[in-house]
Amino acid sequence: MNSPAQPSALIKTEVLYTGLFVVGLLAPFAVYPTFLMKLFCFALFASAFNLLLGFAGLLSFGHAAFLGTAGYVCGLLVRDSGVSPEVGILAGTVSAGLLGWLFGILAIRRTGIYFAMITLALAQMVYFLVLQVPATGGEDGLQGVPRGHLFGFIDLSDNIAMYYLVYAVFSLGFFLIYRTIHSPFGQILKAIRENEPRAISLGYDVARFKLLAFVISASLAGLAGATKTLVFQLASLSDVHWHTSGEVVLMTLLGGLGTILGPAVGSATIVTLQNELADKVGSWVTVIMGAIFVACVLAFRRGIVGEIQALIQRAGIR
Repeated sequence: MNSPAQPSALIKTEVLYTGLFVVGLLAPFAVYPTFLMKLFCFALFASAFNLLLGFAGLLSFGHAAFLGTAGYVCGLLVRDSGVSPEVGILAGTVSAGLLGWLFGILAIRRTGIYFAMITLALAQMVYFLVLQVPATGGEDGLQGVPRGHLFGFIDLSDNIAMYYLVYAVFSLGFFLIYRTIHSPFGQILKAIRENEPRAISLGYDVARFKLLAFVISASLAGLAGATKTLVFQLASLSDVHWHTSGEVVLMTLLGGLGTILGPAVGSATIVTLQNELADKVGSWVTVIMGAIFVACVLAFRRGIVGEIQALIQRAGIR
């Protein structure tokens, strides 16, 4: 039997998300839109990664490959083939999903550190290819990507118009992740994460569920990468670098692994710190990020959102 508190908690959750959505609609009139667009791209990237690690229990050290591959595919199509931005984003997302399927086929039957190292090795192969293929621009990256006109008539060179496209993409991606987590498929992923042998004994094809989760996560990471390329009109080599894969792990853990809003909060924290500190401390920003990670692991292992949720539960607030 459902407890009386459950409907109330559901209403509060809906009110929270509705309020956050409205804040997002008004945000570009109060905060620099380009900063917000970067924040939303990385928030979607971190949320996609959290779907894989936080709910399926799979630690990938190669997620930057999907972010960067989609960015390069989108940029090449929009710049060199003249396709519209929505087609470029879709193509980038599909390419990341296909790459995720290939990665998953090769890595999904391994677990723990072996899975993580295989994904890292495969991602480094992608990095090498992007560096060597002349069409990608090598170390200079893919520059001069036009934003174009959405659906042929919405001029994305206008920062406000571009912001609302990015916000729509993030909202759609976040909604898909939310629905996935709260679907029967999401419950099976949690069961696999908690006790894989038991899930197998119940008759679930664990490898198939893991592979599907990996492909969904890779596709959404690609969606973030393709959108990011249009925002900055550039696909850079750093997008496929292992450092970016490590950064998304930090964002997820800092915000709260296995929580819905945690990755978005973690990415907002990291992006804001980088934006504020880059001009003041230079390369020391990396050291500061490392110190934050250590503090997160030692002091609040649930992450920002996880600790807030635990505090609310201890206080008996429903």
